[in-house]
Amino acid sequence: MFDEDNLDEIRKSREEWEAETLEPFLERGERKDRFATVSNHEVDRLYTPEDIADVDFEDDLGFPGEEPYTRGPYPTMYRGRTWTMRQFAGFGTAEETNERFHYLIDEGQTGLSTAFDMPSLMGIDSDNPMSDGEIGKEGVAVDTLRDMEILFDGIDIGDVSTSFTINPSAAVIYAMYVALADRQGVPREDIRGTLQNDMLKEFIAQKEWVLPPEASLDVVTDTIEFAIEETPKFHPVSISGYHIREAGSTAAQEAAFTLADGFAYVEDCLERGLDIDEFGPQLSFFFNSHNSIFEEIAKFRASRRVYARIMDEWYDAENPESKRMKFHTQTAGQSLTAQQPLNNIVRVTIQALAGVLGGTQSLHTNSYDEALALPSEEAVRVALRTQQIIAEESGAADIVDPMGGSFAIEKLTNEMEEEIMAYIGEIREMGDGSVRDGVLHGIEDGYFDREIQDASYEYQQRVEAGEEVVVGVNEYTIEEETDPELLHVSDEVSETQLNRLEEVKAERNDDEVQERLDALSAAVENEENVMPPIIDAVKAYATMEEIMKVLEDHHGAYKSSLLTA
Repeated sequence: MFDEDNLDEIRKSREEWEAETLEPFLERGERKDRFATVSNHEVDRLYTPEDIADVDFEDDLGFPGEEPYTRGPYPTMYRGRTWTMRQFAGFGTAEETNERFHYLIDEGQTGLSTAFDMPSLMGIDSDNPMSDGEIGKEGVAVDTLRDMEILFDGIDIGDVSTSFTINPSAAVIYAMYVALADRQGVPREDIRGTLQNDMLKEFIAQKEWVLPPEASLDVVTDTIEFAIEETPKFHPVSISGYHIREAGSTAAQEAAFTLADGFAYVEDCLERGLDIDEFGPQLSFFFNSHNSIFEEIAKFRASRRVYARIMDEWYDAENPESKRMKFHTQTAGQSLTAQQPLNNIVRVTIQALAGVLGGTQSLHTNSYDEALALPSEEAVRVALRTQQIIAEESGAADIVDPMGGSFAIEKLTNEMEEEIMAYIGEIREMGDGSVRDGVLHGIEDGYFDREIQDASYEYQQRVEAGEEVVVGVNEYTIEEETDPELLHVSDEVSETQLNRLEEVKAERNDDEVQERLDALSAAVENEENVMPPIIDAVKAYATMEEIMKVLEDHHGAYKSSLLTA
């Protein structure tokens, strides 16, 4: 973007500045010997046009809404409409979560985001002995379609976008939502939302699974194939770096491993015979936003650019929507502290601002008390107001890609892209040219575990050495009694849920349930798409566990060799 004569002049001016202006101040010393991001990426004191001399405006930046989408996926961005504001909600019974949904909608939330309890996440029913003590504790309990009907009572799902944070049993929850749409009379093509459904990242980071990796991948591809035809406005998978970052990865690892997972799904769909430009537009992503604001902005911009280029060059995507990366962002739960919890409001604000300046399409802001318990209503309101203040008062939403052209941001974006591509290249090489096979290989031999564990260990060492300051934890500490108002899930939740499940089982037609479970079994046996028979089964009020058991009987339950060695 600069000719050589200009760069020579700038270089000379910089050298003069260093000698005449900077040097006397350096004699006084700087507050740290080394300046680095949360990911331990060292940053320079100053960036100038020299740092981005190789940047080509058209090829590397361009304009918002045009390839390579570095500057944003849409031309008007938040001047057209703000990002979707989501707050995670889900606890206790379906009735309690329904009440929280209505509260959030009344407070101005523009999308619902659903958390499930551990039994639901793992595909077991509330009356399974393993569910004891976990029912409704960290999310809402959903055993049958009856729970889903109560969860969205009084909410027209044709008017709201809903996100479901669930993975091993995601296909069953998706089936319930489709069945609910049918019951409400909402055309399937009108329902909007996102199913997390990213099993590859489960094996890499979050470690919640039922079926083995390849079988899990098949079910994810089934949901994608079904969504193309039946629910074109619904994203059947949210390829999630969030949990990879929460496990301790660096920003570059988060982006690289997430993109690799995405390309693995692409390759599996292509092998299934699906058209890249049919399913590509329905893929979505989910990233973490941490404290190093400029690193995070660079991560988001670089990820869009890498995705657009690879979808074009490796997979021959032609539809712009197939190359336009859309993503949800959540602020970093890992960064929240139990000490001085009100400080978390500031952390969340910085992280949310990074997401906005990086061009996110949807945003969840964590509540300040989440290091202690499920968020209280006051904390949820403050988290939502944080987004609203950024959108309405800060001016951050008024300029499309306001950081574009910054010498620092463009340099950091380039460095991030290089590191991302190096990781993806390594993964592809492990799969002999296939990203899909490379990811599966990396899961089995512990590649991802080692990379993330090393990064996490290194970070913790810096914290303990005081090189990484965590306000209120290793610096600026106070004597305090942390006793905020916390949300408590009543033990009565378990009794309510178990009674409802018992009633559903007593009222349903067991012969019809068995007939539909048998149809699902036949579909698996014949390698057919499992979504239609799962929808039929949930409409007969088959339970979550009964459906998952069919899949497990055919594919087996996964036990990682890394955890059993």
